[in-house]
Amino acid sequence: MIYRTVILPVVLCGCETWSLTLREERRLRVSENRVFRRIFGPKRDEVTEEWRKLHSEELNDLYSSPIISRVIKSRRIRGAGRVARMGERKDVYWVFMGKPEGKRPLGRPRRRCEDNIKIFRKLEVGVWTGSSWLMTGTDGGHL
Repeated sequence: MIYRTVILPVVLCGCETWSLTLREERRLRVSENRVFRRIFGPKRDEVTEEWRKLHSEELNDLYSSPIISRVIKSRRIRGAGRVARMGERKDVYWVFMGKPEGKRPLGRPRRRCEDNIKIFRKLEVGVWTGSSWLMTGTDGGHL
């Protein structure tokens, strides 16, 4: 309960605009597991009678909420839908849909929020229909 009400909102503040790399997602998962290990404490092994740290699978069983990277992805889609429904009269819409001018730096471009949404559309996680953004899961129900 403490994790859900105090720690998670602080960690996820502004996550709608993040473009996470796999390395950053892994770091978030590791830090989440570290917090869970601190909350749940060690476990006494029945065979050796020694105290040990909880494994990741055991932490997942104890805390049944979704993985932090899934929470971030769902919030990004929800935030993109909110911006898409704002329409052309809002500045946030133009920042989200706009194309910057000027020269690009050398190397691979950084992933933008818009790129994440395009990836989600390819995976059919979000469905764009006219003026509304519907989130449907594989079972057809809303997320």
